[in-house]
Amino acid sequence: MALVSLALVSCVGNQSEDLTCYVNPFIGASTNTDAAGVYHGLGKTFPGATTPFGMVQVSPNTITGGDNGPGYSYEMKTIEGFAMTQMSGIGWYGDLGNFLVMPTTGPLQKIAGKEDGSIEGWRSAYDKATETASPGYYSVMLTDYDVKVECSATPRCGILRFTWPESGLSRVQVDLARRVGGTSEEQSVKIVGDRAIEGWMRCTPETGGWGNGDGHALYTVYFYAEFNKPFTKKGFWTADIPDDWTRKREEVTSVPYLERVAEASVVTDASEISGKHIGFFTEFPTKEGEETLLKVGLSFVDLEGARKNFEAEIAGKDFATVRTEAKGAWNDALSKIKVKGGTDADKVVFYTALYHTMIDPRLYSDVDGRYDGGDHKPHAAEGSFSKRTIFSGWDVFRSQMPLQTIINPKVVDDMIASLVTMAEESGEEYLERWEFLNAYSGCMLGNPAAPVIADAYVKGIRNYDVSKALRYAVNSSEKFGNYPLGWVPDGASISETLEHAYADWAIGKIAEAAGDQALAKEYYSRAQAYRNVFDPQVGWFRPREADGSWGPWPENARVTEGLGCVESNPYQQGWFVPHDIPGMVELMGGKDKVVKDLENFFENTPDNMMWNQYYNHANEPVHHVPFLFNALGRPWETQKWTRFICSHAYSENPMTGLVGNDDVGQMSAWYVLASAGIHPLCPGDGKMQVTSPVFDEVTFLTDPSYASGKPFVIKALDNSPENIYIQSATLDGKPLEKPWLDFSAIAAGGVLELRMGPEPSSWGIAD
Repeated sequence: MALVSLALVSCVGNQSEDLTCYVNPFIGASTNTDAAGVYHGLGKTFPGATTPFGMVQVSPNTITGGDNGPGYSYEMKTIEGFAMTQMSGIGWYGDLGNFLVMPTTGPLQKIAGKEDGSIEGWRSAYDKATETASPGYYSVMLTDYDVKVECSATPRCGILRFTWPESGLSRVQVDLARRVGGTSEEQSVKIVGDRAIEGWMRCTPETGGWGNGDGHALYTVYFYAEFNKPFTKKGFWTADIPDDWTRKREEVTSVPYLERVAEASVVTDASEISGKHIGFFTEFPTKEGEETLLKVGLSFVDLEGARKNFEAEIAGKDFATVRTEAKGAWNDALSKIKVKGGTDADKVVFYTALYHTMIDPRLYSDVDGRYDGGDHKPHAAEGSFSKRTIFSGWDVFRSQMPLQTIINPKVVDDMIASLVTMAEESGEEYLERWEFLNAYSGCMLGNPAAPVIADAYVKGIRNYDVSKALRYAVNSSEKFGNYPLGWVPDGASISETLEHAYADWAIGKIAEAAGDQALAKEYYSRAQAYRNVFDPQVGWFRPREADGSWGPWPENARVTEGLGCVESNPYQQGWFVPHDIPGMVELMGGKDKVVKDLENFFENTPDNMMWNQYYNHANEPVHHVPFLFNALGRPWETQKWTRFICSHAYSENPMTGLVGNDDVGQMSAWYVLASAGIHPLCPGDGKMQVTSPVFDEVTFLTDPSYASGKPFVIKALDNSPENIYIQSATLDGKPLEKPWLDFSAIAAGGVLELRMGPEPSSWGIAD
């Protein structure tokens, strides 16, 4: 906990609204499966430097291979380099980790080697006590080389500063083949002038990456990189990789592959090379305390884009300027929500969570507005549209995107426009559920873009082609949805059918808003498909076959993970009918029976909130469930359990501060909203549920381009860890009797005032 203590010390006497002092990027930065007790691991965030929704993430990488999406895990003892791109919180086999830079001294090594030391390489042990991270900055001391490394970033560029020992042979080397989930298929690098290099790394599914290739990631990273002093000695290494070798996640970490790369040829008499596994190095003597800077501009469009990004964002700037600007950008972003009350630890958890919600969806367009399109050709963005990427749809429609509709509506606009233009440019003409750098990965299930669009539209976020968005949403349902059968007859029958039913309801909402009443009626009808997988004989949702017969229903079926469900069990997934709670309750046997069953669901949940078969907050299917109590006339239960989740599923512990994968900000966004006292139950219906805030006062700043621009304030009077129950509520001085409010009240600005007490009250019991 020393890291957290340092964060709190830096916030003592904070009078300048420096909210970055409450952010600890190490929280959740572990992939450890043993600590999680499940194969999904823990938060899987990264601790390195980035800017809000930026293209570049300069972060330490501790290991290649394995289920290692962020490239880093807190408990590991060595670092193999500092990459310019990373994923955050993802649960599948990861990608990115491109342009890996490592400072070394002594003889040239051409591989990183193994964490356990079984194969030697350039990787280094590091001094954990020196490891420091804050928004826009990371630093560590590499003990094998006695080199201090510091990282910072602009939106599209990264910067590294190395402070050297006295050495006759110091070196900066760049592994251009590096990729978290495999390797780039081909690379090229050229020396430009006396201190710069430029080139590209082409990444394909054939050499791993997203989903170990199953995610269909196809992208090229272009770079322009400049040192702050001329080259003295420079060169490349290039490995001869046979054409018939598989180069995916496991293969590139195998002994034969590493031995082949370790034997790579060193080339010092050329200015440009290309190959399957290449790298660049520059060598020089150093004095004690001497500093070297490396600045890197990236683009996913072309070399011209990388150069333009470099010139616009980082050329001429020193490290201190870049770091200061990054910190300022984060302070502006974090200031969109201000909290009072709670403990310092609560604030660390809150602002770290808020920080994690503003990493994705990240920029994918260059400073000139050009972006890599769905056809993998350059396109020019029209108007104010910025291309964005990494849409973890199945996760983020629940909390992450609804949070951004309040504080960053343009990001939501951009993401929807990005999905719509991708569908058009690719020729696929449907909306991808888990988009990654234009890839139709097909990851997870449902059609989650539809509820994101519906939720945005009802909130006035509409700067995209609505007619195309509707058409592509309909195409998505036709391609993957519940019909013609009225259910999905596969191994995930329950999850698929329920998720598709909700998405169809969302399509109905979009159609209704667009004035197509016939289409709206059709999709509202389709939204009732959830009924088709409810078996009255067992009293619950059950897998169903294509011929209409029911699937197996063994003993303890409801808590059997994977029985007709994805990453869940029927007990968990069965609550997912947010668009028709009265209908769900009727099927389940009435309100009294449902309330009793729901109470049992929570009461069997372990206190540590780790992966379990009841309320499993470590994964998304249940994230709406605490708010069902509001709709069932027992709002005090919503208040009780959201406060419990906030205090038990989140902490300032770097290893276990997030009990499950952050999933591109979803886990963190749930905390931000719930701890503030609001959260959607059914994104797309325009309502925010009211619950018990962790903080005494929370102020949301609204965007004047989309809303009033006036702050929306939630005040919890007499709030404390004991006074968790709402006794009464007013909205702008008028009594609020129901436990929810329309989003329009937030957009208009105003004050929601909650009177808190130690016992449940009759407030908010809705008919």
